[in-house]
Amino acid sequence: MGTLQLVLGMVCLAITVIAVAMAVRTVRRMISSIRLGQADPSRFGPFGARFATALKEIVGHTRMLKWGHVGVAHWLVMVGFVGLSLSVLEAYFEVFWPAFETPVLSWFGPWNLVVELLGITTVLGGFWLIGVRQREHPRRAGRVSRFQGSNFWQAYFVEAVVVLEGFGIIGLRAFKQAAGLFEAPVWSAPLTYALGSVLPASTAAISLFATFKILSAMIWVIVIASNPTMGVAWHRFSAFFNIYFKREDDGDVALGAVKPMMSGGKPLDFEEADPDTDVFGAGKVEDFSWKGWLDFTTCTECGRCQSQCPAWNTGKPLSPKMLITQLRDHAYAKAPYLLAGGSKDMAGDEVGITGDDAEARLGKIDALALAEAERPLVGGPEEMGVIDPEVLWACTSCGACVEQCPVDIEHVDHIVDMRRYQVMIESNFPTELGGMFKNLENKGNPWGQNAKDRLAWTEDLDFEVPVFDGELAADDEYLFWVGCAGAFEDRAKKTTQAVAELLHMAGVKYKVLGPEETCTGDPARRAGNEFIFQMMAQQNVEVLNSVFEGRAPGKRKIVATCAHCFNSLANEYSELGGDYEVVHHTQLLNKLVREKRLTPVAPVAEDVTYHDPCYLGRHNKVYTPPRDLVGAAGATFREMPRHADRSMCCGAGGARMWMEERTGKRINQERVDEALGTAPSKIATGCPFCKVMLSDGLTARKSEKVANESVEVVDVAQLLLNAVKRGDDKKDGAAEAEPATS
Repeated sequence: MGTLQLVLGMVCLAITVIAVAMAVRTVRRMISSIRLGQADPSRFGPFGARFATALKEIVGHTRMLKWGHVGVAHWLVMVGFVGLSLSVLEAYFEVFWPAFETPVLSWFGPWNLVVELLGITTVLGGFWLIGVRQREHPRRAGRVSRFQGSNFWQAYFVEAVVVLEGFGIIGLRAFKQAAGLFEAPVWSAPLTYALGSVLPASTAAISLFATFKILSAMIWVIVIASNPTMGVAWHRFSAFFNIYFKREDDGDVALGAVKPMMSGGKPLDFEEADPDTDVFGAGKVEDFSWKGWLDFTTCTECGRCQSQCPAWNTGKPLSPKMLITQLRDHAYAKAPYLLAGGSKDMAGDEVGITGDDAEARLGKIDALALAEAERPLVGGPEEMGVIDPEVLWACTSCGACVEQCPVDIEHVDHIVDMRRYQVMIESNFPTELGGMFKNLENKGNPWGQNAKDRLAWTEDLDFEVPVFDGELAADDEYLFWVGCAGAFEDRAKKTTQAVAELLHMAGVKYKVLGPEETCTGDPARRAGNEFIFQMMAQQNVEVLNSVFEGRAPGKRKIVATCAHCFNSLANEYSELGGDYEVVHHTQLLNKLVREKRLTPVAPVAEDVTYHDPCYLGRHNKVYTPPRDLVGAAGATFREMPRHADRSMCCGAGGARMWMEERTGKRINQERVDEALGTAPSKIATGCPFCKVMLSDGLTARKSEKVANESVEVVDVAQLLLNAVKRGDDKKDGAAEAEPATS
């Protein structure tokens, strides 16, 4: 050990002590901050299922690989980061003793081959990710870039250290080989031997390269320890926990049902709720659960959510990524105040820091934390709110952000929680929603129509629609849930009529509730009015349970045409004691076609593109049955670029059906333009909300002479009915013609 090695070694040890001390302090503060969130005991088990999910998503990179080459590059960097950590440990010995070799592993060929590959692929993966970030930089792509609003210096710093670490291991091994201190077989380290053959033999170079490796790693640790909000780095550690604690213990993403309204770690009971002590949504950052704080911490700012968000892509102020990062920055800036005991009550009034030592604790809080404590969670620029109301209410709850997030952040649940507080505590929401809420309370539907008119859609049919009269017959297989749109909206009525006619033709025994049916409460819940949702859902559960009284769980079948009704009945009513087997009409009709109970005979000679409803597709993973029905009808199918789990929203979800779009391009027109790009004669869908929105968008485009007058929006049930009925008409015509020709 020479003087150079001793000096370098002591420098490395000193920097390491500083880095480790800073990292430990920061991690402790981060954990303390995350624990400021509300309790949520549902996140902890079962251990086996959750651990398997985390392992699969991280090691298999199942969500990252949805983006192909980017996922591959990220996997290489991740494996390199983990695998090369051992080489950093070796470097501490190599600084002092250049000839140091790890026992056994130093000459073990397979191990050396792995390290060789890790060094090479880490460098390649790091450069690839830097190239992707450059290619998609906002200065090139404008507002549509998924990196708009991301912190670039942090990302480049992390990626640069990744590349340097890769170079460090390659260079260190090469200099050891040049000095004759490398024992591995040639086949296990071809690059090492190739570089070593042209490098000078120098033990000093080995110590310098080992120092380089250690210092680059420790500087990285010091920088991230100084920046607890540096998600692009911290996600390397927090992602495993965030995935493990995801909402669904079966590994699914947080879609379908909205997270129940929680207080004190339990679903809020409105009959026993106390406004003074219970939490009603999220009115302050500490009202989010600890998992919410972990979400904020884990965001990598990759922008996948932003790239898929229909609001962002049509010029609205909402970016799911920036919403999460704004909450993160606010949470960690306010944390010192909260950790010192500061708080506000449910009404938002300052409680402050109390107790005998309040003045001492207050003196330890910096000005930034005190300023953050004064900011409202939701408020306009004049109020210096963390989240602008325009951002909060732009969300369609389509779930594209949740579906695409590689670290399982639950954006929609957090948005709904903020809406809940704004609606139920602040009474601060878009004016259009006031009428919708009033209609739901007084009329049982968002359109404000009379319940007696719920059967008006049956008047044009040439057969009698069976209505529930107090008892389901033994052979009644399904209850047909018509939904408010299907009963009252003229365009949606055509879908309802088509489904009823197809069920009648197939001999399916069913009944409808008629006037006893009310809204499922979906628009109220997504708008944040949990009280109205609970009221309507409980009423519906009572009615449905009485309808199915005496039936085994597997015999309580409901078919719904509205994707939103389908989602609520299938995923949310179980919280209130309503356990039913719910199918969407596209699923049932597809089953009837496969069973030959419906036979399309005359192909529909149309070019058809299909729009995936968010609440049928992303929220419930129903992608194939509607497409199968388009094929069964004999139409020529044309897929839109954005489809299935990346489908573009129609703009109606999240109660936006009842809100005006005043900023940017209308979402329904954006989707119609994409559909028209496939040159269809018909745009098919499987949800009445989508049908209404796409029809309105198509009408606008026709008035602008962009769309052909012959293009129309239909439900897939209408396509199928057309193919089946035309076939029957041909057979009837042939039967009538036979006697005349005999």
